[in-house]
Amino acid sequence: MVAPARKRATYQDVLSALDPMVAELIDGELHLQPRPSIPHASAASRLFGILFDPFSRGRGGPGGWTFLFQPELHFGVEPDILVPDLAGWRRERLPELPDAPFLTLAQDWVCEIVSPGTSAVDRGRKRRIYARESVGHLWLVDPLAKVVEIYRLHSGRWTEVATFEGNAVVRAEPFDAIELDLAILWER
Repeated sequence: MVAPARKRATYQDVLSALDPMVAELIDGELHLQPRPSIPHASAASRLFGILFDPFSRGRGGPGGWTFLFQPELHFGVEPDILVPDLAGWRRERLPELPDAPFLTLAQDWVCEIVSPGTSAVDRGRKRRIYARESVGHLWLVDPLAKVVEIYRLHSGRWTEVATFEGNAVVRAEPFDAIELDLAILWER
């Protein structure tokens, strides 16, 4: 027996998703997930806080970046609609934020805070889309395992630059101008 063809999801499906769900459209399929758990949200908030002053404001770092927390991004003709945990653009590519509900300009850096419920999609389909859209760097942060994986896009493929574990103090590209104390990300 042949399975019936699936109806292709649309942006209206994303807009109609129940709040407080995070709705994404990946390869024509609607993906709904609950808002992040507390460890997930805490790690994302702390990382945003660490990077914001030196890289967005230029306080104690080089500046030159714009960061957004859970931006809605539309990529492609039949758009893939992704909502990464954190995204950053070099200011020369995004000098001013548009007055719009979403962005179509691929980011220069993206961070997904992985959890048991999101890991497969973050590591698979979303990672593939970020490569297709030429996002320069991808970080996968796992607050439960206390691991940060750093990837750089090279010739359309992800190259693992480093994996950091536990409470290490590290320099991680593209933000290696400052030291990052990983213990801050795992604090409860």
